[in-house]
Amino acid sequence: MSRTIGLVVPAFRPNVDALRAYVLDLEERLEPETIRIELDDPADETVEQLEALPATINAVDRRRGKGAAVTAGFCALETDVRAFADADGSTAVESVATIVDRVRTGKTDLAVGSRRHPEADVLSSQSVLRERLGDGFAWLARRLLAVSVSDYQCGAKAIDEVAWADACPHLHEHGFAWDVELLAVVDALGYRIDEVPVTWADAPDSTVSSVETPLELARGAVRARNRAKQVTGDSGDTTLGRRKTEPTILERLGIDTELERDVDDD
Repeated sequence: MSRTIGLVVPAFRPNVDALRAYVLDLEERLEPETIRIELDDPADETVEQLEALPATINAVDRRRGKGAAVTAGFCALETDVRAFADADGSTAVESVATIVDRVRTGKTDLAVGSRRHPEADVLSSQSVLRERLGDGFAWLARRLLAVSVSDYQCGAKAIDEVAWADACPHLHEHGFAWDVELLAVVDALGYRIDEVPVTWADAPDSTVSSVETPLELARGAVRARNRAKQVTGDSGDTTLGRRKTEPTILERLGIDTELERDVDDD
């Protein structure tokens, strides 16, 4: 039986024309059961311009952060495979399809897009500063985490529903560090992770800060290491880089954890 696909597109102040074109191309290529656009703090006209798309638009009046937006979208899906692609369209549609197919066909539990893979095709690069900061973060993450990939932050990933149900309650990072935490937790739970080379082009109008985001990612990588240790029962240091009272994303969003565990009872 064919496995169903759900796709989430997190968006904050998107280029509406580019987002519309990207969603239409994704819908045509992937033929997902559901596309959800998780839209943070949008202008009224943005919602109106997107309403004609073959997608569910969940617009909220605040900025939740990328991690919280993707989590909200994944939790709303009821599909066998849950994938996301960043709204800037940097990852080529065909590459998103390849990532999804790795999970849909059972080859892996979490497929991770990669711009830094030797076989990736980078059509246009980031600024020298952003590229070097990204390389530095990847170097740091590989030394902090048990899971080693060349690109933790590429904006396209897909995950099996069972792996998602297990990992989701452990996630805390509501911003850009969500990606690295997801990999660390999924790996700690013993699921398979594959890195998939992508065709990628830099989006010059990205809302990602070249300075603040890498610093937060570095702190997030430390916290991700500690949470992975907690998942595996490692009694090592679990305080460095961790906010003492930081809630899980599910707690932030007010989502019942039991709803995420239902898949294990089927």
